[in-house]
Amino acid sequence: MSDRTAPLRFSVVICAYTEERWEDILAAVDSVRKQSLPPLETLLVVDHNERLLHRLAEEYADHREEVRVLANAGPRGLSSGRNTGIAAARGEFVAFLDDDAVAERDWLHHFAAGYEDPEVVAVGGRTLPVWASGRRPVWFPEEFDWVVGCTYRGLPPGRVRVRNVLGGNASFRRTAFDAAGGFATGIGRDGDRRPLGCEETELCIRLAGAVPNAVLLIDDRAVIHHKVPAARERFAYFRTRVYAEGLSKALVAQSVGAGKGLESERRYTSRVLPAGVLRGMRDTLLGRAGGAGRAGAIVTGVALAAGGYALGTLRARRGGSPTFSWGPITPEAAPRPPVAPEAKEAAA
Repeated sequence: MSDRTAPLRFSVVICAYTEERWEDILAAVDSVRKQSLPPLETLLVVDHNERLLHRLAEEYADHREEVRVLANAGPRGLSSGRNTGIAAARGEFVAFLDDDAVAERDWLHHFAAGYEDPEVVAVGGRTLPVWASGRRPVWFPEEFDWVVGCTYRGLPPGRVRVRNVLGGNASFRRTAFDAAGGFATGIGRDGDRRPLGCEETELCIRLAGAVPNAVLLIDDRAVIHHKVPAARERFAYFRTRVYAEGLSKALVAQSVGAGKGLESERRYTSRVLPAGVLRGMRDTLLGRAGGAGRAGAIVTGVALAAGGYALGTLRARRGGSPTFSWGPITPEAAPRPPVAPEAKEAAA
């Protein structure tokens, strides 16, 4: 840790939107409450689902200081939910955990270690898949684990400097949002069925431009385990997700410029993915299961992502892209916790 006399104060934000993940949400919160470095608070932000909002408020009624349940104060979507959590956060650092993931015990401890350097504005971690079937589909290439929200082959190991962290396993200095604003609405998931993303990529690029000498890190000791449901193990989801990623990357390029928006992707597509194809072909020649499938999935993924990017770029040129918004991220924007139905009746 550092030579500070008090531990770093983390607010952990978990965004939820469906009761179908009820047990997962409870497990995510429980993993935060069991951290070796206890957080100041856990903020459960519910995305326009009144039933889930009141159910969670009732669940944690006896722990309101430790677990605060809030309604998304902005438009539907993950970016607005995260911005709601940021606005309400009382800690000097804000960490984000997916609602269908659990963090290992030292997750926040490893995040905190990264902030010993005052120039570090963000620290992310390593996200491991928990496959519903019990094992990775033989055709699914590790180079594309980002499709299911996990750390993928091609990222360097250890504690390393990166362009962007992955949003479901990340932390930021609270002051970073004062400098750059929050997550952009208009990018990422917003209730639409299409699995868009990249809101954390856009934020990190914008943050690096707003804060001189800003350093963003990934520490692969900060581990979470992310559930992959059966539907996302299928090739149909893989195709849909990589195409949507291309659309999302076009939005990022529109917001921050293609130079920064595609900087990491150029290395990924020119080095990491060709090596993956060759590895799959080698495995096929050696008689190992899934080699041809993995090579084919990589080629298909590249083609679909490129197609999505091309279409997204064309739409932007024709003026068909959404308007981006980054906040505001201020304490005044923080929503109030929900009022239980019985309390409303009593007040009436």
